[in-house]
Amino acid sequence: MILFGAGTAVIKPVSGNLSANPTPQVLGILQDLQIDISRTIKTLYGQLQSPVAIASAEHKYTGKAKFAAMFGKQWCDYVFGQTTSPTIKLAAFNESHPIPVTPFTVTIAPPGSGVFFEDLGVVNAATGIPFVRVAAAPIAGQYSVTEATGVYLFSSADNVAGVVALISYLYVGGAGVTGVSMTVTNQLMGFGPVFEVNQVIQYNNQSAIIRLFNCVCSKISIPTKNTDFVIGDFEFEAFANAAGNVMELDFNQ
Repeated sequence: MILFGAGTAVIKPVSGNLSANPTPQVLGILQDLQIDISRTIKTLYGQLQSPVAIASAEHKYTGKAKFAAMFGKQWCDYVFGQTTSPTIKLAAFNESHPIPVTPFTVTIAPPGSGVFFEDLGVVNAATGIPFVRVAAAPIAGQYSVTEATGVYLFSSADNVAGVVALISYLYVGGAGVTGVSMTVTNQLMGFGPVFEVNQVIQYNNQSAIIRLFNCVCSKISIPTKNTDFVIGDFEFEAFANAAGNVMELDFNQ
C-alpha cells in the first residue's frame, strides 16, 4: 500500500466532561497528523552478553497534528468541556477621534450596534506616543475613561493643540454578530472531555483508517508569525475504553 498526503482527521467527543451539543469536527486544512505508538521493552540477562528474554511492558499512544482552519467550539469540545455563549467580544484598533471642544469627551459608538466593553489604550495620531490613562482630570497627553459607558475624557490643552486620538477598545458584538465565547474556570484535577480520533488517508483507490477510541488533549496552541498563516498545534494521548480497546486499524490491502 502506498499512501499520500496528510489525509483527513475527525475528532468526535465521546465521554468525560462533555460540553453542550458535542459535535464531531474535521481538523480543517490539515497540514500533518502523526500518531506514535511506543512501548517500553524489558530485557532479562543472565551471565552472557545477549538477553535470554525480552518482554513488552507499557504501551503509549500519542498523536500530534497541525491544522489551519480553527473554530471556537473545538476548544470547548476537545480541550475544556465548559460552557459557551454565542455573545462574543470584538476589537477595534486605532479608531480616529479628533478631541472635541468642551466637555472634551469622546463617546465610543462601536460598529453594528455593539456595546463598549473595555479600554485598550489611546495613541496620539501625529506623534505615535501613547496617552497616559489617569483616574480623572487629565492634563495634556492624558485621558480618563468610564468603561461602563465608553466615554473618554481628554484635556482642553489637547483640544487647543488639535490633537487626534487613536482609540482602541473591546466591544460586545451587536445584533447579528455571533460566535463562540468561553470563560475557562478552574476545575478539579481530571476534569475534561474525552474524544475519538479518526484519521482517514485515501490515495489511488487505497484507504487506511486509524481510530483511537479514547483520547485526551495534552496540548493545543495557536502559534502566530508576522508574515505567515496561523497553523494550530493539537496534541493528544489515547487510552483504553471500557471494552479494553485502544485502537482500530482498517486497510483495504
